[in-house]
Amino acid sequence: MNIESWKHITFAHPYFFWLLLLLPVFIYWQLKQAKRSEGSFQISSLQGLKGLPVSWKVRLRPLLFILRLLTFTALVVAMARPQSSNTTENIESEGIDIVLGIDISGSMLAEDLKPNRMEAAKKVAMDFIDSRISDRIGLVVFAGESFTQCPITTDHEVLKSQLAQVKSGMLQDGTAIGMGLATSVDRLRESKAKSKVIILLTDGVNNTGLVDPLTALEIAKAFKVRVYTIGVGTTGSAPMPMPMPDGSIQVVMQQVQIDEPLMRKIATETGGQYFRATNNASLANIYHEIDKLERTKVEITSFKRYQEHFFPFAMIALACLFLEVVLRYTLFRRLP
Repeated sequence: MNIESWKHITFAHPYFFWLLLLLPVFIYWQLKQAKRSEGSFQISSLQGLKGLPVSWKVRLRPLLFILRLLTFTALVVAMARPQSSNTTENIESEGIDIVLGIDISGSMLAEDLKPNRMEAAKKVAMDFIDSRISDRIGLVVFAGESFTQCPITTDHEVLKSQLAQVKSGMLQDGTAIGMGLATSVDRLRESKAKSKVIILLTDGVNNTGLVDPLTALEIAKAFKVRVYTIGVGTTGSAPMPMPMPDGSIQVVMQQVQIDEPLMRKIATETGGQYFRATNNASLANIYHEIDKLERTKVEITSFKRYQEHFFPFAMIALACLFLEVVLRYTLFRRLP
């Protein structure tokens, strides 16, 4: 066992260490006994004794008591039962398959959320992905048409990389809510997960696309997909950057229009909920709320195995005791 491993040692019976408080008592008793066993005689002067060599046996005789102390200390440590443990964890997870359906139409560049709706939506989606460690998540983007940006995956770094690349203008402009929902359902069609979820985010009204939103809703219900819908945009009008004929960008106020009755219908009939995000904080709170509603069940079973390490200390105690006995009755044997 290496030195690094001893940092993780625990003791099964640590109360035996209280016995080490007897060490000062033993030392005191030994010093007292040594003083009692000293002989004495009177001489007129110590001058003749100066310079006489001291026998090596006299110098080394305290070694017997040191060996006895080492025997006692090692025995106490052995009785405290030093041991190391090895923990094995078996993790079983009932993962949830989730598809993020994000509107990337031109209106998502409105600046009522900072810096704009699209960047705000991407940021909270990134945080949501980080919080769903054991789930498979995919990404669908839609505007005038829909596109799978990333299939459902457990490689969240790849997913976040694909999300970071999302920008307005990738698809023909428009708001095809029906196609965005239908494509998201298609990503989950063959999923074997116990729970299948879509988070559909838009800031507008369905105005294009080959699939009607109500048809997409029936498809979602058929595949038992729960849909959480989010309407993004402030109440009233919002600042929208508009390109001018001369190539410049001018910010104009544009009326916010979200088909909330449709979004509520989609959410309600699939067992989800509809949320309205009017600013960055409310959008972040919505994702936190969905995160709480869709908790992944994770069961962790731990197996702990202990390895005993008292044997080396027991051997040290035995060796010290044996050596003391041998030395006491050989080299340091007192003459009768």
